[in-house]
Amino acid sequence: MKRIILPLVLIISALAGCGSFGGVDKIVIGIDDEFAPICFHDERNELVGFDIDLAKEAAERMGVEIEFKPISWANKEEEILSGSVDMIWNGLDITEERKEYMIFTRPYMDDRQILLVRKDSNLDIHAEEDLEGKIVGTQAGSTSDDYLSGNKERLNSFKGYKTYQHFFELLTALKNGEIDVLVCDELIARYEMNRTPDQLELINIRIGTAAEMAVGFRKDKIELRDKVQKAFDSMVKDGTAREISLKWFQADLIKD
Repeated sequence: MKRIILPLVLIISALAGCGSFGGVDKIVIGIDDEFAPICFHDERNELVGFDIDLAKEAAERMGVEIEFKPISWANKEEEILSGSVDMIWNGLDITEERKEYMIFTRPYMDDRQILLVRKDSNLDIHAEEDLEGKIVGTQAGSTSDDYLSGNKERLNSFKGYKTYQHFFELLTALKNGEIDVLVCDELIARYEMNRTPDQLELINIRIGTAAEMAVGFRKDKIELRDKVQKAFDSMVKDGTAREISLKWFQADLIKD
């Protein structure tokens, strides 16, 4: 009997692991949970958003449990490299700097950086050069911050440059007059302007170059990246990704 029991135990254990993903039962996704409409808490304090819906749908198709872990956006490199999170799925732009420590899915949406100002600001801004003499703010570690921090000539032309850990803090700083101009993703800017049209105004000029959004992984997570890509491709093919885009943006912004 003893000779039979041991193999049975091994077989049962192996079968029990078949439902997991590569021996992993849960995937941890790094997020900024104050980044509406990509990822934020609603009035019931539930985590919602465009990328939240996409990630949940992909996880269901992969047959894995997911955990959303709020991180400091400025520390995302450390979070990825330490293994604290398995991926970042949160309005993440592909940049040359991030390619140094991440691999990405194929881009699923285009992105660009534009400006938000207070409705009563009366600022004469028609091009990036018109930011000269203004107090400019953005989120620390964002694509906007990467671009502006790396452009020393432009940076030195500002009256001041401030970064904030969370987008909510940045938005509050603009409304309170701590900064003149807020630089951020177009999707976020349009969402916030539509939410409070009496307070904010969008200046539709492009800052830096257009970018593409994707899901980011540590460089040794090739298998996980490919599994997520396969799930996402199926969401595009059957129209689910499009439906999620329409829900949040009233437009199909998903790249084929």
